[in-house]
Amino acid sequence: MPGTVFPAEWFPQSGVQITWPHAASDWAPILEEVTQCYISFSKEILRREKLLVVVPEKVEIGKYFTKEEQRNLICVEIPSNDTWARDHGAISLFVDHKPVIADFGFNGWGLKFTANLDNQITGRLFKKSVFRSGIHYQNRLNFILEGGSIESDGRGTILTTRACLLAPNRNQPMSQDDIDIYLKKVLGAKRVLWLNHGYLSGDDTDNHIDTLARFCNETTIAYVQCGDEQDEHFQALREMENELKAFVTMDGEPYRLIALPMADAVYDDDYRLPATYANFLIINQAVLLPFYGSPRDEDAKVQLQKAFPDREIIGVDCRPLIRQRGSLHCVTMQFPEGML
Repeated sequence: MPGTVFPAEWFPQSGVQITWPHAASDWAPILEEVTQCYISFSKEILRREKLLVVVPEKVEIGKYFTKEEQRNLICVEIPSNDTWARDHGAISLFVDHKPVIADFGFNGWGLKFTANLDNQITGRLFKKSVFRSGIHYQNRLNFILEGGSIESDGRGTILTTRACLLAPNRNQPMSQDDIDIYLKKVLGAKRVLWLNHGYLSGDDTDNHIDTLARFCNETTIAYVQCGDEQDEHFQALREMENELKAFVTMDGEPYRLIALPMADAVYDDDYRLPATYANFLIINQAVLLPFYGSPRDEDAKVQLQKAFPDREIIGVDCRPLIRQRGSLHCVTMQFPEGML
Protein backbone atom coordinates (compact mmCIF):
# COMPACT_ATOMS: atom_id res chain seq x y z
CA MET A 1 0.00 0.00 0.00
CA PRO A 2 1.24 3.52 -0.72
CA GLY A 3 1.93 5.81 2.21
CA THR A 4 4.76 6.57 4.62
CA VAL A 5 6.75 3.86 6.42
CA PHE A 6 9.20 4.56 9.26
CA PRO A 7 11.47 1.48 9.15
CA ALA A 8 12.32 -0.37 12.32
CA GLU A 9 15.99 -0.51 13.30
CA TRP A 10 16.13 -4.28 12.75
CA PHE A 11 15.22 -3.93 9.07
CA PRO A 12 18.15 -4.76 6.71
CA GLN A 13 20.56 -1.82 6.71
CA SER A 14 22.76 -0.15 4.11
CA GLY A 15 24.90 1.49 6.77
CA VAL A 16 25.36 3.54 9.93
CA GLN A 17 26.29 7.21 10.31
CA ILE A 18 28.58 8.57 13.03
CA THR A 19 30.28 11.92 13.70
CA TRP A 20 33.92 11.53 14.67
CA PRO A 21 35.08 13.06 17.99
CA HIS A 22 37.44 16.01 17.71
CA ALA A 23 39.35 18.49 19.85
CA ALA A 24 36.79 21.29 19.35
CA SER A 25 34.04 19.14 20.88
CA ASP A 26 33.31 18.31 24.52
CA TRP A 27 35.49 15.22 24.07
CA ALA A 28 38.72 17.25 24.19
CA PRO A 29 39.75 16.20 27.76
CA ILE A 30 39.44 12.47 26.93
CA LEU A 31 39.86 12.56 23.15
CA GLU A 32 42.28 9.63 22.90
CA GLU A 33 40.13 7.45 25.14
CA VAL A 34 36.88 8.14 23.31
CA THR A 35 38.57 7.75 19.93
CA GLN A 36 39.53 4.19 20.88
CA CYS A 37 35.88 3.53 21.73
CA TYR A 38 34.82 4.84 18.31
CA ILE A 39 37.41 2.67 16.58
CA SER A 40 36.16 -0.38 18.46
CA PHE A 41 32.49 -0.14 17.54
CA SER A 42 33.26 1.20 14.04
CA LYS A 43 35.17 -1.98 13.24
CA GLU A 44 32.15 -4.09 14.22
CA ILE A 45 29.93 -2.04 11.91
CA LEU A 46 32.41 -2.08 9.01
CA ARG A 47 32.51 -5.88 9.08
CA ARG A 48 28.80 -5.97 8.32
CA GLU A 49 27.79 -2.81 6.43
CA LYS A 50 28.83 0.67 5.36
CA LEU A 51 29.93 3.30 7.86
CA LEU A 52 29.35 6.95 6.97
CA VAL A 53 31.66 9.14 9.05
CA VAL A 54 31.33 12.90 9.35
CA VAL A 55 34.85 14.15 10.06
CA PRO A 56 36.36 17.60 10.66
CA GLU A 57 38.39 19.16 7.86
CA LYS A 58 41.81 17.57 7.34
CA VAL A 59 41.17 14.72 9.78
CA GLU A 60 42.25 11.32 8.47
CA ILE A 61 40.72 8.25 10.13
CA GLY A 62 41.46 5.60 7.50
CA LYS A 63 44.68 4.76 9.37
CA TYR A 64 42.60 3.14 12.11
CA PHE A 65 41.11 0.53 9.78
CA THR A 66 42.32 -2.33 7.60
CA LYS A 67 42.04 -2.24 3.82
CA GLU A 68 39.15 -4.67 4.05
CA GLU A 69 37.32 -2.45 6.55
CA GLN A 70 38.00 0.65 4.46
CA ARG A 71 35.95 -0.80 1.61
CA ASN A 72 32.85 -0.01 3.64
CA LEU A 73 34.13 3.33 4.97
CA ILE A 74 32.70 6.61 3.67
CA CYS A 75 34.30 9.77 5.08
CA VAL A 76 32.84 13.22 4.48
CA GLU A 77 34.38 16.45 5.76
CA ILE A 78 31.70 18.54 7.50
CA PRO A 79 32.16 20.72 10.60
CA SER A 80 30.29 19.70 13.76
CA ASN A 81 29.70 20.95 17.28
CA ASP A 82 29.59 17.49 18.81
CA THR A 83 29.11 13.84 17.92
CA TRP A 84 25.55 12.77 18.83
CA ALA A 85 24.56 11.44 15.40
CA ARG A 86 21.38 9.81 16.71
CA ASP A 87 19.93 13.26 17.29
CA HIS A 88 21.38 15.36 14.48
CA GLY A 89 21.19 12.55 11.92
CA ALA A 90 18.44 12.09 9.35
CA ILE A 91 15.31 10.02 9.90
CA SER A 92 14.96 7.48 7.08
CA LEU A 93 11.49 6.97 5.62
CA PHE A 94 9.86 5.31 2.67
CA VAL A 95 7.11 7.39 1.07
CA ASP A 96 5.04 5.51 -1.50
CA HIS A 97 7.84 2.91 -1.53
CA LYS A 98 10.47 5.55 -2.38
CA PRO A 99 13.37 6.34 0.02
CA VAL A 100 13.29 9.70 1.75
CA ILE A 101 15.80 11.47 4.00
CA ALA A 102 13.82 13.53 6.53
CA ASP A 103 15.85 16.36 8.04
CA PHE A 104 14.30 17.41 11.35
CA GLY A 105 15.53 20.26 13.51
CA PHE A 106 18.10 19.68 16.25
CA ASN A 107 18.65 22.42 18.82
CA GLY A 108 20.91 20.84 21.43
CA TRP A 109 18.11 19.14 23.40
CA GLY A 110 16.06 22.24 23.98
CA LEU A 111 18.81 24.89 23.66
CA LYS A 112 21.01 23.32 26.34
CA PHE A 113 24.04 23.17 24.04
CA THR A 114 25.27 24.79 20.84
CA ALA A 115 24.11 22.87 17.77
CA ASN A 116 24.29 25.28 14.84
CA LEU A 117 26.79 23.14 12.92
CA ASP A 118 25.21 19.80 13.87
CA ASN A 119 21.85 21.02 12.61
CA GLN A 120 23.32 21.47 9.12
CA ILE A 121 24.96 18.06 8.77
CA THR A 122 22.11 16.19 7.07
CA GLY A 123 21.53 18.92 4.51
CA ARG A 124 25.23 19.11 3.73
CA LEU A 125 25.48 15.33 3.35
CA PHE A 126 22.61 15.42 0.89
CA LYS A 127 24.25 18.19 -1.15
CA LYS A 128 27.45 16.14 -1.29
CA SER A 129 25.50 13.27 -2.93
CA VAL A 130 26.31 10.81 -0.16
CA PHE A 131 22.93 9.15 -0.53
CA ARG A 132 21.85 7.09 -3.51
CA SER A 133 20.60 8.98 -6.54
CA GLY A 134 16.85 9.45 -6.64
CA ILE A 135 16.47 9.78 -2.87
CA HIS A 136 14.22 12.67 -1.89
CA TYR A 137 15.26 15.23 0.75
CA GLN A 138 12.44 16.28 3.07
CA ASN A 139 13.00 19.55 4.91
CA ARG A 140 11.42 19.27 8.39
CA LEU A 141 13.77 21.70 10.14
CA ASN A 142 10.85 23.67 11.56
CA PHE A 143 10.08 20.76 13.91
CA ILE A 144 12.54 19.64 16.59
CA LEU A 145 12.78 15.85 16.63
CA GLU A 146 15.76 13.89 17.91
CA GLY A 147 16.25 10.34 16.71
CA GLY A 148 16.79 9.14 20.27
CA SER A 149 13.35 10.38 21.28
CA ILE A 150 11.35 7.97 19.09
CA GLU A 151 11.21 4.22 18.50
CA SER A 152 9.45 2.61 15.53
CA ASP A 153 8.18 -0.96 15.15
CA GLY A 154 8.09 -0.61 11.36
CA ARG A 155 4.34 -1.22 11.29
CA GLY A 156 3.06 2.18 12.36
CA THR A 157 3.67 2.24 16.12
CA ILE A 158 5.90 4.89 17.67
CA LEU A 159 7.09 4.69 21.28
CA THR A 160 8.16 7.92 22.98
CA THR A 161 8.15 9.87 26.24
CA ARG A 162 6.10 12.89 27.22
CA ALA A 163 9.02 14.32 29.18
CA CYS A 164 11.08 14.74 26.01
CA LEU A 165 8.63 15.66 23.28
CA LEU A 166 6.83 18.13 25.54
CA ALA A 167 10.00 19.52 27.12
CA PRO A 168 10.72 23.26 27.03
CA ASN A 169 12.30 24.81 23.93
CA ARG A 170 11.34 21.98 21.61
CA ASN A 171 8.05 22.61 19.82
CA GLN A 172 5.97 24.91 22.00
CA PRO A 173 3.20 25.83 22.00
CA MET A 174 2.24 22.44 20.49
CA SER A 175 0.32 20.16 22.84
CA GLN A 176 0.64 16.39 23.11
CA ASP A 177 -2.36 16.00 20.82
CA ASP A 178 -0.78 18.38 18.29
CA ILE A 179 2.49 16.44 18.30
CA ASP A 180 0.65 13.12 18.13
CA ILE A 181 -1.15 14.28 14.97
CA TYR A 182 2.09 15.63 13.48
CA LEU A 183 4.00 12.38 14.03
CA LYS A 184 1.21 10.38 12.45
CA LYS A 185 1.22 12.67 9.44
CA VAL A 186 4.95 12.93 8.72
CA LEU A 187 6.14 9.52 9.95
CA GLY A 188 3.18 7.50 8.75
CA ALA A 189 2.35 6.37 12.28
CA LYS A 190 -0.97 4.78 13.06
CA ARG A 191 -0.54 5.32 16.78
CA VAL A 192 1.85 6.82 19.31
CA LEU A 193 2.51 5.12 22.66
CA TRP A 194 3.46 7.76 25.23
CA LEU A 195 5.36 6.88 28.40
CA ASN A 196 4.70 9.16 31.35
CA HIS A 197 7.32 7.69 33.68
CA GLY A 198 10.97 6.67 33.69
CA TYR A 199 14.20 8.67 33.74
CA LEU A 200 17.95 8.34 34.22
CA SER A 201 19.93 10.61 36.50
CA GLY A 202 22.47 12.67 34.57
CA ASP A 203 20.57 12.52 31.29
CA ASP A 204 20.61 15.78 29.29
CA THR A 205 17.96 14.71 26.77
CA ASP A 206 14.82 14.98 28.92
CA ASN A 207 14.29 11.21 28.96
CA HIS A 208 15.01 9.91 25.48
CA ILE A 209 13.17 6.66 24.87
CA ASP A 210 16.39 4.96 23.69
CA THR A 211 17.76 5.14 27.23
CA LEU A 212 14.70 3.45 28.73
CA ALA A 213 12.73 1.11 26.44
CA ARG A 214 13.36 -0.25 22.94
CA PHE A 215 11.44 -2.18 20.33
CA CYS A 216 13.27 -5.42 19.46
CA ASN A 217 10.63 -6.67 17.06
CA GLU A 218 6.95 -5.95 16.46
CA THR A 219 5.90 -7.72 19.65
CA THR A 220 8.90 -7.35 21.98
CA ILE A 221 10.16 -4.45 24.08
CA ALA A 222 13.39 -4.49 26.09
CA TYR A 223 13.39 -2.04 28.97
CA VAL A 224 15.42 -0.97 31.99
CA GLN A 225 14.28 -2.54 35.25
CA CYS A 226 15.52 -1.38 38.65
CA GLY A 227 15.34 -3.97 41.41
CA ASP A 228 16.97 -1.93 44.15
CA GLU A 229 14.37 -0.15 46.25
CA GLN A 230 17.08 2.16 47.58
CA ASP A 231 18.02 3.37 44.11
CA GLU A 232 16.58 6.77 43.20
CA HIS A 233 15.22 5.32 39.95
CA PHE A 234 13.25 2.49 41.52
CA GLN A 235 9.80 4.08 41.70
CA ALA A 236 9.88 5.85 38.34
CA LEU A 237 11.10 2.76 36.49
CA ARG A 238 8.53 0.54 38.22
CA GLU A 239 5.80 2.93 37.07
CA MET A 240 7.25 2.81 33.57
CA GLU A 241 7.22 -0.98 33.69
CA ASN A 242 3.53 -0.92 34.62
CA GLU A 243 2.83 1.37 31.67
CA LEU A 244 4.64 -1.01 29.32
CA LYS A 245 2.61 -3.92 30.69
CA ALA A 246 -0.57 -2.03 29.81
CA PHE A 247 0.47 -1.41 26.19
CA VAL A 248 -0.68 -3.82 23.49
CA THR A 249 0.66 -4.63 20.04
CA MET A 250 -1.00 -3.65 16.77
CA ASP A 251 -2.81 -6.99 17.01
CA GLY A 252 -4.15 -6.23 20.47
CA GLU A 253 -1.88 -8.59 22.42
CA PRO A 254 0.34 -7.65 25.39
CA TYR A 255 3.95 -7.02 24.48
CA ARG A 256 6.61 -9.54 25.35
CA LEU A 257 8.70 -7.58 27.83
CA ILE A 258 12.38 -8.32 28.42
CA ALA A 259 13.89 -6.68 31.49
CA LEU A 260 17.42 -5.34 31.19
CA PRO A 261 19.27 -4.80 34.47
CA MET A 262 19.81 -1.33 35.81
CA ALA A 263 23.48 -0.58 35.17
CA ASP A 264 25.64 -0.20 38.24
CA ALA A 265 25.93 3.43 39.23
CA VAL A 266 28.82 5.26 37.56
CA TYR A 267 29.95 8.63 38.88
CA ASP A 268 32.06 11.49 37.61
CA ASP A 269 33.04 13.87 40.43
CA ASP A 270 30.05 12.74 42.51
CA TYR A 271 27.74 13.26 39.52
CA ARG A 272 25.82 10.14 38.50
CA LEU A 273 26.11 9.31 34.82
CA PRO A 274 23.24 7.85 32.75
CA ALA A 275 24.64 4.36 32.15
CA THR A 276 21.99 2.19 30.47
CA TYR A 277 21.88 -1.12 28.65
CA ALA A 278 18.86 0.04 26.64
CA ASN A 279 21.18 2.16 24.46
CA PHE A 280 22.12 -0.75 22.19
CA LEU A 281 22.49 -0.52 18.40
CA ILE A 282 20.95 -3.08 16.04
CA ILE A 283 23.01 -3.70 12.88
CA ASN A 284 23.03 -6.42 10.23
CA GLN A 285 23.47 -9.83 11.92
CA ALA A 286 24.41 -8.32 15.28
CA VAL A 287 23.49 -6.05 18.19
CA LEU A 288 26.13 -3.83 19.78
CA LEU A 289 25.50 -3.60 23.53
CA PRO A 290 27.04 -0.97 25.81
CA PHE A 291 29.27 -2.42 28.52
CA TYR A 292 30.35 -0.49 31.61
CA GLY A 293 32.98 -2.71 33.21
CA SER A 294 30.46 -4.32 35.54
CA PRO A 295 29.31 -7.90 36.27
CA ARG A 296 25.88 -6.73 35.10
CA ASP A 297 27.27 -6.41 31.57
CA GLU A 298 26.99 -10.17 31.07
CA ASP A 299 23.53 -10.24 32.67
CA ALA A 300 22.38 -7.65 30.16
CA LYS A 301 23.90 -9.66 27.31
CA VAL A 302 22.02 -12.79 28.37
CA GLN A 303 18.75 -10.86 28.57
CA LEU A 304 19.19 -9.12 25.22
CA GLN A 305 20.04 -12.41 23.50
CA LYS A 306 16.50 -13.51 24.32
CA ALA A 307 15.18 -10.66 22.20
CA PHE A 308 17.63 -11.32 19.34
CA PRO A 309 18.21 -15.09 19.22
CA ASP A 310 19.49 -14.96 15.64
CA ARG A 311 21.95 -12.07 16.11
CA GLU A 312 25.34 -11.94 17.76
CA ILE A 313 25.36 -9.75 20.86
CA ILE A 314 28.65 -7.85 21.01
CA GLY A 315 29.68 -5.88 24.08
CA VAL A 316 31.34 -2.50 23.56
CA ASP A 317 33.06 -0.68 26.43
CA CYS A 318 31.13 2.59 26.57
CA ARG A 319 32.57 4.05 29.75
CA PRO A 320 34.15 6.90 27.76
CA LEU A 321 30.82 7.75 26.11
CA ILE A 322 28.85 8.13 29.31
CA ARG A 323 31.38 10.70 30.51
CA GLN A 324 29.46 13.05 28.19
CA ARG A 325 26.03 11.72 29.25
CA GLY A 326 25.37 9.42 26.28
CA SER A 327 26.12 5.93 25.04
CA LEU A 328 26.33 3.73 21.94
CA HIS A 329 22.94 4.31 20.34
CA CYS A 330 23.26 8.05 20.95
CA VAL A 331 26.36 8.36 18.72
CA THR A 332 25.01 6.32 15.79
CA MET A 333 22.20 6.54 13.23
CA GLN A 334 21.33 3.64 10.95
CA PHE A 335 20.09 3.76 7.37
CA PRO A 336 17.89 1.00 5.92
CA GLU A 337 18.71 -0.72 2.64
CA GLY A 338 18.53 1.55 -0.37
CA MET A 339 19.85 4.70 1.30
CA LEU A 340 23.67 4.67 1.02
